[in-house]
Amino acid sequence: MESSAHLASLVVVWLAARLGGEAAQRLGQTALVGEIVAGFAIGPGALALVAPSEFLTGLAQIGVVILLFEVGLESDLDRLLRAGPQSLLVAVVGIASPFLFGFLLARGWGLGPLGAVFIGAALTATSVGVTARVLSDLGQLDDPAAQVVLGAAVADDVLGLVILSVVAGLAQTGGVSLWSIAKLVLGALAFLTAAITIGVRLAPLFVRWVDHMQVRGSLIVSAVLFCTVLAVLADRSGLAPIVGAFAAGLVLATTERRARIEDRIKPVADLFVPIFFVSIGMHVELGHLAPLSPRGTLAFGVLLTLVAVGSKLVSAFGVYRPDVRRWPVGVGMIPRGEVGLIFAAIGLTGEVITAELYAAVVLMVVLTTVVGPFWLRRLY
Repeated sequence: MESSAHLASLVVVWLAARLGGEAAQRLGQTALVGEIVAGFAIGPGALALVAPSEFLTGLAQIGVVILLFEVGLESDLDRLLRAGPQSLLVAVVGIASPFLFGFLLARGWGLGPLGAVFIGAALTATSVGVTARVLSDLGQLDDPAAQVVLGAAVADDVLGLVILSVVAGLAQTGGVSLWSIAKLVLGALAFLTAAITIGVRLAPLFVRWVDHMQVRGSLIVSAVLFCTVLAVLADRSGLAPIVGAFAAGLVLATTERRARIEDRIKPVADLFVPIFFVSIGMHVELGHLAPLSPRGTLAFGVLLTLVAVGSKLVSAFGVYRPDVRRWPVGVGMIPRGEVGLIFAAIGLTGEVITAELYAAVVLMVVLTTVVGPFWLRRLY
């Protein structure tokens, strides 16, 4: 009976994800917005068709590992290295500014140091996937501003995952100190550097080994196995597993089988990643976002969104090249997307932020993911 209940809940989640994603894309938005809204609708706070469970949480965790593996595959390590100081400066400003203003807003709202660090960290991420999709649809990928944004967004992803590892570690220790932060930062950077450096050297051997296999599905199974091994190693090193998954994607993106792996991983991602986004929505209680909520969650979510938008626009001041327009750079950095949601999920499960603050962060992610692409299309 329990297994049939699990399968029934999975049917509802998949169906809601498909309908929500389809509706969002027909409205010109990214599918993840529709999937989160679908989670709101079927979750305990609305229709109560499905409740969060260990079964769905396990599938969602697989989904987020696959998601970051796919992000790594789609990230160009060479472009990141070629992006140079211009993109790196935009990325650094685009991380420092949201973190600072988010931290100050959270402290002003009455949060403790650890909760404020989580709120500030959740504002740092930029969704390279959302911005790249919009620029590709507009045929503007060759625009100098677009190249700066994409380079900065990839750098932002790497730096954001380092920050994610730090805040996840702080959630486990339950305290904030300069030594603990320094140790976690150095550990995350050392792991990423070692994983990518060693992985790139061993990647040709990996490809030759897979090419000699004759069993169907050898390439995708081997790629996911490699991703899972690095995710486990990252977790054993005290980092978030998704750091290992992202590193695995970056490594395999340097091989000649990159396109085939990307093609094979998409159906796997289509099955598991929507479960993660729907589960994000399921944990949000709509009552927390009511205008008359006693804790003022809606007001905090709106303020958080304004800070999220304004602080990313500040990254445009990092542009010093005369051939690069500042407005498209700043606006292109606004969408938070998947990484911001991962921050929120870790904060909630680690009991660092309350359910009300979680709802506010998810609202911020949804609104910036809607506003950013809309504004970018108008600029072009």
